[in-house]
Amino acid sequence: MTSIEVQSLTKEFGTRRAVDDVTFRVLPGRVTGFLGPNGAGKSTTMRLVLGLDHPTSGTATIGGRAYVTLDEPLRHVGALLDAHAAHGFRTGRAHLRILAASNRIPDHRVDAVLAETGLASVARRQVRTYSLGMRQRLGIAAALLGDPGVVMLDEPSNGLDPEGIVWIRELLRRLAAEGRTVLVSSHLMNETASFADHLVVLGRGRLLADTPVREFIHARVRPGVRIRTTDPTALRSALARHGHDAVEHEDGHWTVQHARVDEIGSIVSAAGVHLLELAAEEATLEQAYLDLTSTETEFTAHPQEA
Repeated sequence: MTSIEVQSLTKEFGTRRAVDDVTFRVLPGRVTGFLGPNGAGKSTTMRLVLGLDHPTSGTATIGGRAYVTLDEPLRHVGALLDAHAAHGFRTGRAHLRILAASNRIPDHRVDAVLAETGLASVARRQVRTYSLGMRQRLGIAAALLGDPGVVMLDEPSNGLDPEGIVWIRELLRRLAAEGRTVLVSSHLMNETASFADHLVVLGRGRLLADTPVREFIHARVRPGVRIRTTDPTALRSALARHGHDAVEHEDGHWTVQHARVDEIGSIVSAAGVHLLELAAEEATLEQAYLDLTSTETEFTAHPQEA
C-alpha cells in the first residue's frame, strides 16, 4: 500500500503563510487524525496533496508521485473535501457513473458503493434533494469508488446522524485494517479518539504534533481520581499525609489530580475514610488537544463582562 508524504511543504497566499514548512507521513494500516484549529492549514494541506493548489515550496506526494501524475487517480486516491461538490440536478447514481467512466471504473462499483454508503434507495433522486448527511455519504461513496489504497476525508462526520457517525467510525477502522492509508480531518475530538491511531496536528500552518494518539494524550494530560465521601475532612487529611491535594467541586465530588485510582484507594482505605464513589478520571484527547493548541487558535471568542 501507499503512504502520503509531505516534505518541507509551504504555501503562501500573498503575505500570509497558510502552511509553514510542514513535514509528516501518513502510513498504511492505520487511521491518521488530522487536527488543528480553524485556519491551521489542514484543508490547504489536503488540497496541496491532491494537486488542487500548488505549493510555494516543498512537496506533497502519494507513493512518491505527485497526484497530478497519477493515471486514473480515483483508483489510487479517494477524497472528500466538499460535500456540495456534486451537481445538484444530477442523480446520485449519475454523479458516480460520470466519475467512474472518467477513470474506467466498472459500473458495478457504482452500485456497490451506493449500497455500502446506504444510498441505494435514493440513488435516482437528484442531489439537490439530499440532506447534508446524504451528501456526505455520496462524497464518501465517490471516494471509495475506485477501491483506492489511499483515502482522504475532510470532516466526514459533518451532518451525519448518530447512526451515520457509528457507520463512518466502523468504515474508517475497516479501511485501515485492510491496509489502506487513511487521513481524516475533524474538529470532533471525542469522535477522532474513537477511530484514530495516530495524530498529525497543525497550528497556524506549523506542525505541532505527529504522534500516536495515546502518547499524545499521556504526554499532555495526566489522569486524576474522582471521589465522593461522607467525611471530607478525613479525606483531605489522609491525602495530605501522602502529598496529595483534593479539590472540591460544586456537586460535592472531589478530584485528586495526577494520581492513580489504585494508589488513592489504598490511602483512603488505610485511613478508614468512608467512600461513596472512587473512579478514575481518564485524560481525554480533547483536553490534550486544547492544551497544545491554546496559543495557536486564530479565532477565539472572549466572554463579555456583565
